[in-house]
Amino acid sequence: MTRHIHVIGIGAGDPGYVTVQAIEALNDTQVFFAMDKGEQKSDLVALRREICTRFIREPGYRFVELADPKRAADGEYREAVSDWHAARTRIWSAAIAEELGPDGVGAFLAWGDPSLYDSTLRILDAVAADVEFSFDVIPGITAVQALTARHRIPLNEVGEPVLLTTGRQLRERGMSGSAVVMLDADCSFQTCPAHTRIWWGAYLGTGDELLVAGTVGEVGARIAALRTQARARHGWIMDTYLLRAAD
Repeated sequence: MTRHIHVIGIGAGDPGYVTVQAIEALNDTQVFFAMDKGEQKSDLVALRREICTRFIREPGYRFVELADPKRAADGEYREAVSDWHAARTRIWSAAIAEELGPDGVGAFLAWGDPSLYDSTLRILDAVAADVEFSFDVIPGITAVQALTARHRIPLNEVGEPVLLTTGRQLRERGMSGSAVVMLDADCSFQTCPAHTRIWWGAYLGTGDELLVAGTVGEVGARIAALRTQARARHGWIMDTYLLRAAD
Protein backbone atom coordinates (compact mmCIF):
# COMPACT_ATOMS: atom_id res chain seq x y z
CA MET A 1 0.00 0.00 0.00
CA THR A 2 0.97 3.64 -0.42
CA ARG A 3 -0.13 6.92 1.03
CA HIS A 4 -3.43 8.20 -0.30
CA ILE A 5 -4.76 11.75 -0.44
CA HIS A 6 -8.39 12.79 -0.83
CA VAL A 7 -8.95 16.20 -2.39
CA ILE A 8 -12.43 16.98 -1.10
CA GLY A 9 -14.61 19.78 -2.43
CA ILE A 10 -16.53 21.03 0.62
CA GLY A 11 -18.80 23.54 -1.06
CA ALA A 12 -19.09 27.28 -0.85
CA GLY A 13 -19.68 27.76 2.89
CA ASP A 14 -22.84 25.98 3.97
CA PRO A 15 -22.03 22.59 5.58
CA GLY A 16 -25.24 21.39 3.92
CA TYR A 17 -23.46 21.62 0.57
CA VAL A 18 -21.17 18.73 1.54
CA THR A 19 -22.05 15.67 -0.55
CA VAL A 20 -22.49 12.08 0.59
CA GLN A 21 -19.35 11.15 -1.35
CA ALA A 22 -17.43 13.87 0.50
CA ILE A 23 -18.72 12.62 3.86
CA GLU A 24 -17.48 9.12 3.05
CA ALA A 25 -14.05 10.53 2.19
CA LEU A 26 -14.00 12.61 5.40
CA ASN A 27 -14.60 9.46 7.41
CA ASP A 28 -11.80 7.67 5.57
CA THR A 29 -9.23 10.35 6.47
CA GLN A 30 -6.68 10.23 9.29
CA VAL A 31 -4.86 13.53 8.71
CA PHE A 32 -6.33 16.77 7.35
CA PHE A 33 -3.85 19.27 5.93
CA ALA A 34 -4.97 22.91 6.15
CA MET A 35 -3.22 26.10 5.11
CA ASP A 36 -2.87 28.61 7.94
CA LYS A 37 -3.28 32.03 6.30
CA GLY A 38 -2.93 34.01 9.50
CA GLU A 39 -5.29 35.20 12.20
CA GLN A 40 -7.41 37.29 9.82
CA LYS A 41 -8.36 34.19 7.83
CA SER A 42 -8.60 31.77 10.75
CA ASP A 43 -12.35 31.49 10.02
CA LEU A 44 -11.48 29.43 6.93
CA VAL A 45 -9.71 26.77 9.01
CA ALA A 46 -12.45 26.92 11.66
CA LEU A 47 -15.12 26.22 9.04
CA ARG A 48 -13.16 23.20 7.84
CA ARG A 49 -12.94 21.92 11.40
CA GLU A 50 -16.68 22.49 11.84
CA ILE A 51 -17.43 20.36 8.79
CA CYS A 52 -15.27 17.54 10.15
CA THR A 53 -16.91 17.74 13.58
CA ARG A 54 -20.34 17.62 11.99
CA PHE A 55 -19.82 14.73 9.59
CA ILE A 56 -17.07 12.46 10.92
CA ARG A 57 -18.59 9.67 12.93
CA GLU A 58 -15.55 8.52 14.93
CA PRO A 59 -12.86 10.70 16.52
CA GLY A 60 -9.20 9.98 15.97
CA TYR A 61 -8.40 12.22 13.00
CA ARG A 62 -6.13 15.21 13.37
CA PHE A 63 -5.46 18.53 11.66
CA VAL A 64 -2.02 19.63 10.52
CA GLU A 65 -1.95 23.37 9.86
CA LEU A 66 0.71 24.55 7.43
CA ALA A 67 1.92 28.14 7.27
CA ASP A 68 0.93 29.50 3.88
CA PRO A 69 3.79 31.31 2.11
CA LYS A 70 2.94 34.82 0.99
CA ARG A 71 2.54 35.53 -2.70
CA ALA A 72 4.53 38.49 -3.98
CA ALA A 73 2.25 41.48 -4.52
CA ASP A 74 4.50 43.16 -7.07
CA GLY A 75 6.14 41.96 -10.26
CA GLU A 76 4.69 39.84 -13.05
CA TYR A 77 1.52 37.99 -12.02
CA ARG A 78 2.25 34.56 -13.50
CA GLU A 79 5.79 34.56 -12.14
CA ALA A 80 4.52 35.46 -8.66
CA VAL A 81 1.96 32.63 -8.78
CA SER A 82 4.61 30.17 -10.00
CA ASP A 83 6.94 31.10 -7.13
CA TRP A 84 4.07 30.81 -4.64
CA HIS A 85 3.12 27.36 -5.94
CA ALA A 86 6.75 26.24 -5.70
CA ALA A 87 6.92 27.38 -2.07
CA ARG A 88 3.68 25.55 -1.28
CA THR A 89 5.01 22.43 -3.01
CA ARG A 90 8.02 22.32 -0.71
CA ILE A 91 5.84 22.74 2.39
CA TRP A 92 3.32 20.12 1.30
CA SER A 93 6.00 17.61 0.32
CA ALA A 94 7.62 17.81 3.74
CA ALA A 95 4.28 17.66 5.58
CA ILE A 96 2.96 14.62 3.70
CA ALA A 97 6.24 12.76 4.15
CA GLU A 98 6.49 13.58 7.86
CA GLU A 99 2.86 13.53 9.02
CA LEU A 100 1.38 10.69 6.99
CA GLY A 101 2.53 7.10 7.40
CA PRO A 102 3.47 5.00 4.36
CA ASP A 103 -0.08 3.59 4.15
CA GLY A 104 -1.89 6.56 5.72
CA VAL A 105 -4.82 8.52 4.32
CA GLY A 106 -4.74 12.32 4.27
CA ALA A 107 -6.96 15.01 2.81
CA PHE A 108 -7.02 18.58 1.62
CA LEU A 109 -10.42 20.29 1.92
CA ALA A 110 -10.93 22.55 -1.08
CA TRP A 111 -13.36 25.43 -0.83
CA GLY A 112 -16.06 25.03 -3.48
CA ASP A 113 -14.77 22.58 -6.09
CA PRO A 114 -11.09 21.66 -6.58
CA SER A 115 -11.32 22.28 -10.34
CA LEU A 116 -12.36 25.94 -10.16
CA TYR A 117 -9.66 28.56 -9.55
CA ASP A 118 -8.01 26.39 -6.91
CA SER A 119 -4.32 25.47 -6.80
CA THR A 120 -4.59 22.18 -4.88
CA LEU A 121 -4.44 19.80 -7.85
CA ARG A 122 -1.57 21.61 -9.57
CA ILE A 123 0.50 21.61 -6.37
CA LEU A 124 -0.20 17.93 -5.63
CA ASP A 125 0.99 17.05 -9.15
CA ALA A 126 4.27 18.79 -8.31
CA VAL A 127 4.46 17.16 -4.86
CA ALA A 128 4.14 13.74 -6.53
CA ALA A 129 7.61 14.22 -8.00
CA ASP A 130 9.08 14.07 -4.47
CA VAL A 131 6.66 11.95 -2.41
CA GLU A 132 4.95 8.72 -3.41
CA PHE A 133 1.16 8.78 -2.98
CA SER A 134 -2.08 8.29 -4.88
CA PHE A 135 -4.99 10.70 -4.79
CA ASP A 136 -8.60 11.10 -5.82
CA VAL A 137 -10.86 14.13 -6.23
CA ILE A 138 -14.32 14.58 -4.72
CA PRO A 139 -16.30 17.33 -6.50
CA GLY A 140 -18.04 20.06 -4.51
CA ILE A 141 -20.72 22.71 -4.89
CA THR A 142 -19.10 25.76 -6.46
CA ALA A 143 -19.58 29.42 -5.64
CA VAL A 144 -21.08 29.73 -9.12
CA GLN A 145 -23.80 27.21 -8.30
CA ALA A 146 -24.44 28.78 -4.90
CA LEU A 147 -24.64 32.27 -6.44
CA THR A 148 -27.24 31.38 -9.05
CA ALA A 149 -29.25 29.32 -6.56
CA ARG A 150 -29.36 32.12 -4.00
CA HIS A 151 -30.41 34.65 -6.66
CA ARG A 152 -32.83 32.08 -8.17
CA ILE A 153 -31.60 32.62 -11.72
CA PRO A 154 -30.26 30.41 -14.52
CA LEU A 155 -26.57 30.70 -15.27
CA ASN A 156 -26.97 31.09 -19.03
CA GLU A 157 -29.34 32.68 -21.49
CA VAL A 158 -31.18 30.23 -23.76
CA GLY A 159 -28.65 28.54 -26.04
CA GLU A 160 -25.90 31.01 -25.09
CA PRO A 161 -22.40 30.43 -23.66
CA VAL A 162 -21.06 31.77 -20.37
CA LEU A 163 -17.55 33.15 -19.91
CA LEU A 164 -15.77 32.12 -16.70
CA THR A 165 -13.06 34.65 -15.93
CA THR A 166 -11.24 36.78 -13.34
CA GLY A 167 -11.42 40.44 -12.50
CA ARG A 168 -8.04 41.09 -14.10
CA GLN A 169 -9.10 39.41 -17.35
CA LEU A 170 -12.41 41.30 -17.34
CA ARG A 171 -10.55 44.61 -17.14
CA GLU A 172 -8.12 43.63 -19.88
CA ARG A 173 -10.45 41.83 -22.30
CA GLY A 174 -13.98 42.86 -21.47
CA MET A 175 -16.97 40.60 -22.12
CA SER A 176 -20.05 40.04 -24.21
CA GLY A 177 -23.10 37.96 -23.35
CA SER A 178 -22.83 36.48 -19.83
CA ALA A 179 -19.74 36.17 -17.63
CA VAL A 180 -19.01 34.78 -14.17
CA VAL A 181 -16.20 36.73 -12.51
CA MET A 182 -14.10 35.38 -9.65
CA LEU A 183 -10.95 36.54 -7.85
CA ASP A 184 -11.79 40.21 -8.25
CA ALA A 185 -10.37 42.42 -5.50
CA ASP A 186 -10.85 45.58 -7.60
CA CYS A 187 -14.60 45.54 -8.35
CA SER A 188 -13.81 45.31 -12.04
CA PHE A 189 -17.52 45.27 -12.92
CA GLN A 190 -17.29 49.06 -12.61
CA THR A 191 -15.54 49.08 -16.01
CA CYS A 192 -18.69 47.65 -17.65
CA PRO A 193 -21.46 49.76 -19.20
CA ALA A 194 -23.92 51.08 -16.60
CA HIS A 195 -26.82 49.03 -18.02
CA THR A 196 -24.97 45.70 -17.56
CA ARG A 197 -26.89 43.41 -15.21
CA ILE A 198 -25.02 42.10 -12.15
CA TRP A 199 -25.83 39.44 -9.55
CA TRP A 200 -23.23 39.59 -6.74
CA GLY A 201 -22.73 37.42 -3.68
CA ALA A 202 -20.19 37.22 -0.86
CA TYR A 203 -19.69 34.65 1.92
CA LEU A 204 -22.20 32.49 0.07
CA GLY A 205 -23.88 29.86 2.20
CA THR A 206 -22.70 31.35 5.50
CA GLY A 207 -24.40 33.45 8.17
CA ASP A 208 -22.56 36.49 6.79
CA GLU A 209 -23.91 36.07 3.26
CA LEU A 210 -24.39 39.25 1.20
CA LEU A 211 -26.47 39.40 -1.98
CA VAL A 212 -27.06 42.34 -4.34
CA ALA A 213 -28.63 42.44 -7.82
CA GLY A 214 -29.40 45.18 -10.31
CA THR A 215 -27.54 47.05 -13.02
CA VAL A 216 -23.96 48.19 -12.60
CA GLY A 217 -25.19 51.78 -12.72
CA GLU A 218 -27.79 51.17 -10.02
CA VAL A 219 -25.89 48.99 -7.54
CA GLY A 220 -22.21 49.04 -8.53
CA ALA A 221 -21.18 51.67 -5.98
CA ARG A 222 -23.19 49.92 -3.27
CA ILE A 223 -21.48 46.59 -3.98
CA ALA A 224 -18.03 48.23 -3.86
CA ALA A 225 -18.84 49.85 -0.51
CA LEU A 226 -20.31 46.65 0.95
CA ARG A 227 -17.27 44.70 -0.17
CA THR A 228 -14.84 47.16 1.45
CA GLN A 229 -16.80 47.19 4.72
CA ALA A 230 -17.15 43.39 4.85
CA ARG A 231 -13.48 42.78 4.13
CA ALA A 232 -12.45 45.22 6.86
CA ARG A 233 -14.85 43.57 9.31
CA HIS A 234 -13.85 39.95 8.64
CA GLY A 235 -10.27 40.35 7.43
CA TRP A 236 -11.08 38.36 4.28
CA ILE A 237 -13.79 38.06 1.66
CA MET A 238 -14.83 35.48 -0.90
CA ASP A 239 -17.21 36.85 -3.50
CA THR A 240 -18.23 36.23 -7.08
CA TYR A 241 -20.72 37.68 -9.52
CA LEU A 242 -22.55 37.06 -12.76
CA LEU A 243 -22.67 39.76 -15.41
CA ARG A 244 -25.07 39.87 -18.33
CA ALA A 245 -24.75 42.40 -21.10
CA ALA A 246 -27.90 44.29 -22.05
CA ASP A 247 -29.63 43.21 -25.27
